[in-house]
Amino acid sequence: QVQLVESGGGLVQPGGSLRLSCAASGSFFSINDMGWHRQAPGKQRELVAAITSGGSTNYADTVKGRFTISRDNAKNTVYLQMNSLEPEDTAVYSCNANYYTLTRTLRGSWGQGTQVTVSS
Repeated sequence: QVQLVESGGGLVQPGGSLRLSCAASGSFFSINDMGWHRQAPGKQRELVAAITSGGSTNYADTVKGRFTISRDNAKNTVYLQMNSLEPEDTAVYSCNANYYTLTRTLRGSWGQGTQVTVSS
């Protein structure tokens, strides 16, 4: 199984930046896609950004040009650099990963989430 632990959330002023990290640990064969989602109060969870094991990325239209997703495969860690933050970016950010178990079964895992608050 894979355990995901996020870090880096917090309170930031509008226009500021934050960098989220999500580290995967446990027993697995390989990690495929990794991504960041967010859920604001009263809203459904939405995909923010995703990255394949080969480094291909995709972003929600609302964050294009402001957020950058990256990963370090050697560390099994995915990052989300968030710049020019807006109050509308306030949400709980969670990472997820699709991975192959040691028996080559495809599974998914989610982190517990980290709060990002953008406010003056």
